[in-house]
Amino acid sequence: MSDLVSTLLWPAVALAAGAALLAPLGVEVFRRGIVFVDLAIAQGAALAALVVQIRLHEAASALMVTCAGVLGALLTAGLVRLLAARLDHGREAAIGLLYVAGASGGLLVSAHDPHGAAHFTQLLAADVLWAEPSQTVPLGLIALVVLALASRRALGARDGVFYPALGLAVAPALMTLGLYAVFALLIAPALWAERVRYSAALSAVVLFAVLTSLGALILSVVLDWPSGATVAAVVAFAGLVPTILSHGTRAEQVQPIDRG
Repeated sequence: MSDLVSTLLWPAVALAAGAALLAPLGVEVFRRGIVFVDLAIAQGAALAALVVQIRLHEAASALMVTCAGVLGALLTAGLVRLLAARLDHGREAAIGLLYVAGASGGLLVSAHDPHGAAHFTQLLAADVLWAEPSQTVPLGLIALVVLALASRRALGARDGVFYPALGLAVAPALMTLGLYAVFALLIAPALWAERVRYSAALSAVVLFAVLTSLGALILSVVLDWPSGATVAAVVAFAGLVPTILSHGTRAEQVQPIDRG
């Protein structure tokens, strides 16, 4: 039992930090109606990280790959901000196209590399059981900053704060959790909080994200399933449950999410 606890310690801390980091950002993404933005930014980070991995191979350190991912995320966040500012209608469509371009670029970059498919799959569904302190500590520190901004209602007050924060958060989370889990932890908690009518949304959203992701981690160990895919699937389904069980229509839905 002690061996199991020691094995799961850093993965559990990394997952809890990632959930606490992404959930408040997801509330703001949901409020702005730009749900695809996190997919596009995460894919931009994944593409930049993939380029470094494939070009440098063994010479690519974890720090180099993460820095490349951060740069790719920030560049994509800048493009998303530009698109959002210039389009009143069709923003989701434009951001979706940005995601498709990034995903297709990843396939093209990895097409002729013998390990390209493995690198690409790892970025989509990372195995959080391999999380280390070097990944977990920065993730936790960024989570504390984002939570502080969200609690003071400063996270979404200005585009100049929100988009860089989203870019800086998504890249390290992507390297540790994978794109699918990042998307699930951004969107599912916000959707769940809206449907179950929680007015104290920030605390409710963070608690939901942490508990469901940790439950999914334990499930992946018990059933010997890939941890990243399990977390993404469990969190996504849990976020959909209130909507599946609800008999209400869109017009009867909840009040706006309180970010306090």
